[in-house]
Amino acid sequence: MSRTEDARDRMIVALDVADTAKAARLVKTLGDSVSFYKIGMELVYGGGLEFATDLAASGKKVFLDLKLHDIPNTVQKAAAQVSRLGMTYLTVHAFPQTMKAALEGTRGTDTKILGVTVMTSYDDSDLLAAGYAMGVKELVAHRARQAKEIGIGGLILSAEEVRAMRKLVGDTLDLVTPGIRPAGAAIGDQKRVMTPGEAIAAGATRLVIGRPITEASDPKAAADAIVQEIEAAL
Repeated sequence: MSRTEDARDRMIVALDVADTAKAARLVKTLGDSVSFYKIGMELVYGGGLEFATDLAASGKKVFLDLKLHDIPNTVQKAAAQVSRLGMTYLTVHAFPQTMKAALEGTRGTDTKILGVTVMTSYDDSDLLAAGYAMGVKELVAHRARQAKEIGIGGLILSAEEVRAMRKLVGDTLDLVTPGIRPAGAAIGDQKRVMTPGEAIAAGATRLVIGRPITEASDPKAAADAIVQEIEAAL
């Protein structure tokens, strides 16, 4: 794999759109500039599950961002269903029972489970309001230790926590970071953000990037520019 291919593989474009027709147009526009896509709840509930399967069958990597969290039996069976679709990543909330169940459901397959530590739209005051005694950094570290012990594939966390968590978990887990914004881009509803180059330098495995690409006047050019920034940081 060349440095450019490696850089491209580290960028996950979030198809946070309402319907598969728009998603398909974006994939066609982006072409070979993007090899990895995230499909979340909005698109899944708009017919995107079949689209995700077709995307994987076409040779693209797909991150199915469902953030599963339920009783262990339900999570295990749901994760097993997803693993049959050829997905590269599946997210669950990083509660120990949920992570263990999802890992069991995907055992023997290529699908990696990612535990969502703390949503990047949350800060310490949001956790306090939700009844947590820990702040963001403490809760992320607590869940990272649990994820490493359980043996899932990786974590979803803010780029701000990546450097510390890379030291904590070593190279055992993929660290995947949303809330990535190129310099000068609007941060939207994210509260903990970082540029692509900064996140890679901090130890992120892959970056999830949505609006700076999908809402750009030239999405392909925006994607290519981010790949170049990632490549320079490798």
